[in-house]
Amino acid sequence: MQETLLRLGIVLLVGILAWLLVRIGKNFVEKQRQRALVAAPLATQTTASDQAAEQMVSPVRILAFSSEDCRQCHQLQAPALQRVLSARGEAVEVVEVDATTDTTLVQAYHILTVPSTVILDATGQAQAVNYGFANTQRLLQQIDDVLTKTATSLSA
Repeated sequence: MQETLLRLGIVLLVGILAWLLVRIGKNFVEKQRQRALVAAPLATQTTASDQAAEQMVSPVRILAFSSEDCRQCHQLQAPALQRVLSARGEAVEVVEVDATTDTTLVQAYHILTVPSTVILDATGQAQAVNYGFANTQRLLQQIDDVLTKTATSLSA
């Protein structure tokens, strides 16, 4: 009987510890997401040759963080981004970012893993951050939210 109670106590303790670790992990990720959302807007560097490109900036930009050896990036996230581009056309621009070499953007947006995506409005301000794979439906919803917010602020 005593041995059974001891085992039950150990299982209960391990369960509580696992729950606590998951809770701490979720809080950490949410804090990183909030820090990314208040990051300074993405600065657009303009040169004489970029002035034409600057005029064609889309209302929504997606920073797609990946790495060369990331399978999810190439097999899941890239096709989802292609479907987003097909669905929203010129309203969206996807900027591929190599997370292993562009440490400035990785640090600015507190990228924790690849693939990750950051949804930016026309001013370069982060509006949504997805750590890990983000499916087409989620990305489209986030883009629509940014477009709605932009349209509302323009009509006000």
